[in-house]
Amino acid sequence: MSSTHVAPREDAEAGVYVSGRPDRSLADSEVLAPRMRRRRAFTLVLLTLLVPGSAQLVAGHRQLGRVGIRAWLGVVGLVVVLGLLLLTDRSLAISVIGRAWVLSCLELLLIGFAALWAVLFVDAWRLGRPGSLLIRARRVLTAVTAALLVVTSGSLVYAASSVGAGRQALGSLFSDAAAAGAVNGRYNVLLLGADTGKDRVGTRPDSIQVVSIDAKTGAPVTFGFSRDTENIDFRPGSTMARLMPEGWNCGDQCLLNGLYTWGQDHAKLFPPGTTDPGLVATREAVEALSGLKIQYYVMVDLSGFKQMVDAVGGLDVTVRYRTPIGGGTSPIVGWIEPGRQHLDGWHALWYARSRQGSTNYERMARQRCVLTAMAGQLDPQTVLLRFQKIASASSGLIRTDLPQSELGRFADLAMKARSQKIRSVNFVPPLVKPWAYDPAVITSTVSRTIAASEKAAKKHTATSKAAAPAAAKPKPSKAPSAPKAQPGTAVQDPAKAAGNAAEDDLSSVCSATS
Repeated sequence: MSSTHVAPREDAEAGVYVSGRPDRSLADSEVLAPRMRRRRAFTLVLLTLLVPGSAQLVAGHRQLGRVGIRAWLGVVGLVVVLGLLLLTDRSLAISVIGRAWVLSCLELLLIGFAALWAVLFVDAWRLGRPGSLLIRARRVLTAVTAALLVVTSGSLVYAASSVGAGRQALGSLFSDAAAAGAVNGRYNVLLLGADTGKDRVGTRPDSIQVVSIDAKTGAPVTFGFSRDTENIDFRPGSTMARLMPEGWNCGDQCLLNGLYTWGQDHAKLFPPGTTDPGLVATREAVEALSGLKIQYYVMVDLSGFKQMVDAVGGLDVTVRYRTPIGGGTSPIVGWIEPGRQHLDGWHALWYARSRQGSTNYERMARQRCVLTAMAGQLDPQTVLLRFQKIASASSGLIRTDLPQSELGRFADLAMKARSQKIRSVNFVPPLVKPWAYDPAVITSTVSRTIAASEKAAKKHTATSKAAAPAAAKPKPSKAPSAPKAQPGTAVQDPAKAAGNAAEDDLSSVCSATS
């Protein structure tokens, strides 16, 4: 059997020897024309952008290329797994990602891949042999490589820094305590807006709310209690019932928000190991008033609220009444006018704190409004883009006993709550008079409101499963006309002078906008 030998072909015009082997133009640029060399150089850099390590596989160090490819496939696989987990079990996914050791591993992974990707870009630039290119092409190649390196590795370094900041913030904010289970299918969270300004002695919660959340649907109900609620009788068997068997009943010297300071001042009377006696006193008072078992609390310090508002880029609120900046012992230096306003931290803090010409109920409503606006505007996009600023600002601003293990559950409930109607009841005039009221009216109102919310949530769930409802476009509320009072007057709106008409509906004072 004879074999046929095919002689190599020679291109007489170009004078280039052509063999029968595969084309190796990406691996060897010496045989290429200047235009093809330029194309080859840019192709290697773009390959590194699309699939890190692929440029080394076709034109350079194969072992380095294999490391890059494997690392890239590992990252892609991890993203796919996390994406599938978010789609199938969002609560579990957030719980896993929220673990300190997971965030530490993720931070190291991002830094490592950022360094590897930078090395691969520089090596791809080297493999492009910029010295063999025309000077203009060489400069463009270098600029493109540098820009891609900053965009890719730089972004990963920033992401790693954000993960590190988040890990530190979560570690300092959330506890490692055991999780509390739902009671009657609900989680009840005490939300306190504390004001620890320089002109105040001790911590006194001015905004006191209970947020009751359906453990399945996430449907929330909020109950607001006036800071000057009196005549509180504690539940039998509670710590405060032992310390105050006659209740917190001494007239206007015994107000709801004063219990926190009382607890701190009498810490020795509380059981050993009590870390926050003021919180225990306030929590048990609100439990007695509402008839609900409170599992967790969140306290937001208004004195640090300015930094948080600036960190999220400001708050959008609809102001109903002209609100002074200053007043009392200091002169009025400006006004927050009616209408839709975008408030920075300084103005948001003044809007929440301003006392001049305001009742306690209006001030309470304004504080709830800015806290609601903050919660509503902390959407995933805002958190992602401003994560480091938010994490830094939250240090010392927020206190809670919510365990880190419950982060995923409550994040999932918060996402569900966005599609639910928020019901709200405020126990202020005319519903109840905080200085003279029937406790049964409050507890029965709480029970009825929760029952109505659960019924509406079941209906909403059934409707959602049957068909996706069309998003109704909310009708813009008409803001009241600007008041005619002159600056410096004690009351800014005639309606308030005629019996505090704004107290009838606290939502008429302020509303959060999105």
